[in-house]
Amino acid sequence: MNLVKSAALLMVTAMATSSFAADLYVSKSGKNKNAGTKDAPLKAIWKAISLAQPGDVIHVAEGNYNGEMNKGWILLDKPVSLIGGYSNDFAERDVVAHKTMFQPTNEMNSTKGQGILHLKYDGESSNVVIDGFIFDQAEANSYHPVNGQPEGVSTGMWLEPPSKGNTTNPSLNNYSLYGENSDGTITIRNCVFTNAGNIALNMNHRSGKINLHNNVFVANRIQAANVNCKSAQAGCEVDFANNTVLFTWTRTKTFEDMGYGVRANSNCVTKIHNNILALNMMSGFDNTKGDSKTKKVYLDNNAFILNKKGDVSVTVSPSILWLHVADEAFEDLEDQPSMESVNGNVSISDPAVFKGKINMPYLEGFLNATYTEQVSYNENSPANQFRAAMGLNKQGSISSKVSMFMNKYPLDDALNLFGVMAGYGAQVPAE
Repeated sequence: MNLVKSAALLMVTAMATSSFAADLYVSKSGKNKNAGTKDAPLKAIWKAISLAQPGDVIHVAEGNYNGEMNKGWILLDKPVSLIGGYSNDFAERDVVAHKTMFQPTNEMNSTKGQGILHLKYDGESSNVVIDGFIFDQAEANSYHPVNGQPEGVSTGMWLEPPSKGNTTNPSLNNYSLYGENSDGTITIRNCVFTNAGNIALNMNHRSGKINLHNNVFVANRIQAANVNCKSAQAGCEVDFANNTVLFTWTRTKTFEDMGYGVRANSNCVTKIHNNILALNMMSGFDNTKGDSKTKKVYLDNNAFILNKKGDVSVTVSPSILWLHVADEAFEDLEDQPSMESVNGNVSISDPAVFKGKINMPYLEGFLNATYTEQVSYNENSPANQFRAAMGLNKQGSISSKVSMFMNKYPLDDALNLFGVMAGYGAQVPAE
């Protein structure tokens, strides 16, 4: 067979594959021996993935899905789409009313993967959609029983492994959605990411486009969303639009580093627009990482308020500059390397848009969050007198206290954050 005929055969095969993409259905009331139809759905997402072919669509009804043998994570190892938010009988779809969740428990942490949903597949021309899922790590985390618990907040502070409170295992401390060497176009929309012990959404994309549209990110650690491009030659495009990003915490309870809403990275054209980027511990948008010569950033029409160090963080060699939208120098951002456009960004003028939507005790605790250290040294203490007699160095002690750190944010309150502000942030998902 000559090359022309081979190429033609491959094209026909590809067209046939895409033309006959199948729909599979999953419901907690189903059985894994079923055919995977609406009337006879499968019971598990992992089973549907194992049966699916590239290009298929898996429709998932409400419930909590925790992987094979309840191991707490699911591997998406082929380019298929997942659509959640259906009622048990698939008669209607409502992402908020019919909660379709990845919500592992603390007991599952001993078998944790790198992400609750882990994408790892080949498919340069693939088009994958993840739509209508709730990623919540709260039940997998370990929180202190009393320390760092403001009045009205449901838990104490999050405990970094290996520490643990009254739980069997330490906190999960991994990604909610992790992409490893994925390709093609991936669209993640109408999802909720909350209480993640590590970056909530962390994609390592080889080439193609990542669309992050109409998602809610709340009370996650380190970063809400991060997309790395592994191909300097092909590059990646990131469209981060109409997302609501609140309460991103720093890496540690000392509030020293990280704590960003979204970040632009090398080898990417990153378009960040029409988002609410608010109440993050460091900044709503960070542009301090990577090579400015290999990335382009469009930061337009976003709404910011009360990001603790700055709405935006940029590198002005050799330092990091923190800017708020209201600062006189904010308009100069467009002259900085890699910044292609900085237009229409606003500071939310009426915080009342959050009234009735945001958890008020959590908000108050976050605004007042502090970390303090106290040094105590008494050279004549009995312990130091004993050390001196034994030829040992005298010692003091350091005690630390944090008023709040990555405490659990209630899931129902996170779902209320759809539709906070017309034109900005995540809107109420259409059925």
